[in-house]
Amino acid sequence: MKTYGDLSPSLRTIMTPGPVEVDPRVLRAMSYPILGQFDPEFTGLMNQTMEMLRSLFVTDNQWAFPVDGTSRSGIEAVLTSLIEPGDTVFVPVYGRFGYLLMEIAERCGAEVSFIEKEWGSVFDPEEVIRHLRQHRPKIAAMVHGETSTGCMQPLKEIGEACRELDILLVVDAVATIGGTPVETDEWKLDAVMGGTQKCLSVPSGLAPITYNDRVEAKVLRRKRIERGLRDPKLAAAPSREPAGLVIRSNYFDLAQLQDYWSPARLNHHTEATSMLYALREGLRILLEEGLEARFARHRQCEQALTAGIQAMGLPLYGNPACKLPVVTCIPVPDGVDGESVRSMLLEDFGIEIASSFGPLKGKIWRIGTMGFSARKKNVLHVLGALEAVLIRHGVSVARGEGVQAALDVYRNGKEASYA
Repeated sequence: MKTYGDLSPSLRTIMTPGPVEVDPRVLRAMSYPILGQFDPEFTGLMNQTMEMLRSLFVTDNQWAFPVDGTSRSGIEAVLTSLIEPGDTVFVPVYGRFGYLLMEIAERCGAEVSFIEKEWGSVFDPEEVIRHLRQHRPKIAAMVHGETSTGCMQPLKEIGEACRELDILLVVDAVATIGGTPVETDEWKLDAVMGGTQKCLSVPSGLAPITYNDRVEAKVLRRKRIERGLRDPKLAAAPSREPAGLVIRSNYFDLAQLQDYWSPARLNHHTEATSMLYALREGLRILLEEGLEARFARHRQCEQALTAGIQAMGLPLYGNPACKLPVVTCIPVPDGVDGESVRSMLLEDFGIEIASSFGPLKGKIWRIGTMGFSARKKNVLHVLGALEAVLIRHGVSVARGEGVQAALDVYRNGKEASYA
């Protein structure tokens, strides 16, 4: 009989755009005893988590809760519950994850239109607004922060235009929530989907979402249709709408999920208890630090990292005017095997950085400064290691300058709370 060794994953310095290092307090929370999902103590924790998520999303929405699953589960829950076959959905694409929104919308039976921007840049809001005014889609879906390109899309003007035109605006904020401002109510975002494994520094496995009463109204209309189809008395009513309008997914049905998270606690699934502990603790830590202080820490780490990279003599990828504060992209120098550099960083220094996707695969490195990974120690460590590895690969860099430039940023500014 085959035997297996004790599980002992290597200690890494994770500087990718996700997953990132998890705060030890979150890992500790995951070891706590399991409670039943309808135990009043546990439902109290669920309510606290909803309260904290409202603070995170900066919203007064009634509905703010996690969907059990990775970040994509939250995206699918919102889109699957909103999109009816034949609905017009508009997706402005400026990176890998805009195409994902298109794919999910198409699978839901939507008529999808899109515009594209060259990777490394974002849309002027007026470009998007012109399309919205001309075509009047029912739903617009956008990525706030594209980790594939390290760019961030301004949303405030687009949100205002969508509200004026009665278009539902759905936003993928997986990469930005908890690391840079996401103003759900002020920007008039109808639904926002986040993730745990990036700036929240919680393991992957939950997808926090929030949505307003405009979204809920459509979800509840589809719920009534479903009830009508299952209830013989209701089904006989002449006003019954087509079966195609029923929410096709059971697991990702927001109507059922909100019943589960409501005081009624109608059973839908068995909650991921330990992950709920983890999210609650991650949110508690975030709110204890304070949103503004947390955003400032992420900006400081970004500034230190970019100062160090440029001091070494390396350029940055993308338009600096729309740079995502929590992801920094570096073009792979000519003649250098980017994967060899990544492998040496991992094997000799225990540091993981990322490559990219599609047209940028093998052409850029992506370094994340997110959540618990956004610490001075990590930034200095990755700069020193990157310098050493590049020298080994024959790249001419300004020796010692990268770490010194980053130190100047940290010493000339207020020290971050995560030193």
